Amino acid sequence: MIKESGKRSKPAVIFLVLTLLIFTALVIYIFSYPGSIAGTAVENKIIEIRPGTSFHSIARALKEKKVIDNTGKFYIYARLKGAVNKIKAGEYLFEPLITPRQILENLVEGKVINHKITISEGLNLYQIADILEKKGFVGKKGFIAEAFDASLMNKLGVKGPSFEGYLYPETYFLVKGMNAEDIISQMVGRFKKIFVKEYEERAKELGLTPEEIVTLASIIEKETANPDERPLISAVFHNRLKKNIRLQTDPTVIYGMKENFDGDLKKKDLKKKTPYNTYRINGLPPGPIANPGIESIKAALFPAKVDYIYFVSMNNGSHAFSKTLKEHNRSVWKYQKGGRR
Repeated sequence: MIKESGKRSKPAVIFLVLTLLIFTALVIYIFSYPGSIAGTAVENKIIEIRPGTSFHSIARALKEKKVIDNTGKFYIYARLKGAVNKIKAGEYLFEPLITPRQILENLVEGKVINHKITISEGLNLYQIADILEKKGFVGKKGFIAEAFDASLMNKLGVKGPSFEGYLYPETYFLVKGMNAEDIISQMVGRFKKIFVKEYEERAKELGLTPEEIVTLASIIEKETANPDERPLISAVFHNRLKKNIRLQTDPTVIYGMKENFDGDLKKKDLKKKTPYNTYRINGLPPGPIANPGIESIKAALFPAKVDYIYFVSMNNGSHAFSKTLKEHNRSVWKYQKGGRR
């Protein structure tokens, strides 16, 4: 028996109805799900996404923290938005009642948590590495290795044994997931903005290279925390360099001992032969011994116009300056030996 043309079979009608229902449900889902509440979390949740983490792993982590309640729906939504492979690594904070649209936007745009970290003036790269490790950013050994990487130094335009002196001391906002190269690049970038072209020209007037100025600034930084004394300390070192007198500065000796220094500098330490022992070598050491701030850099470039050759601590945060060895010995006797012969 032949069916009349134009009439549909019952299975075909059912299929059509199901297709329309699925299509309708999909349309409703597409327009409603992105703006709905994604999960049941009642407090802020922090999730760290490491580089290379798959989207499925990210979705599972979000569900475990109750930021979303359905990984399948979230995956479909991300697929429809073409965002599955656009998620940025980092540490994220998700508030309660957040929507799938907001979650995905945060992940794609990389709206990560910024951590405030202050690098103080005068810290060396080993101390900076220690801080970064304790704060959970990078491993100490890895940071130190990058700080001595010649190819990275060439890439960032830094000359010297390492990045020591060019990790500019300042407050930074770092994110979890940054590697040592990222952090070093940020610090060096800040240094380059501080050390302007006029400073390079001034260094040339003094007969020194920019690298030598940074080295000198690092020694000044370690010798005094008193801003008023920095130009005077600088003058002593400039005068000694001109007269070919050894700098004989303790901070360089300590730096040459690396992490073997126990906090007590002894006479025998002054006799140890290292590239940084300015009691044994002439002129400046091969590179900076710390990371100086702008005031010490300026002091190195613009020393006070005085004839001082010596200085000694008065044990009150200040120094006594002298033009002759005789004057200096009197100051040493007065301030370091308590007036006792």
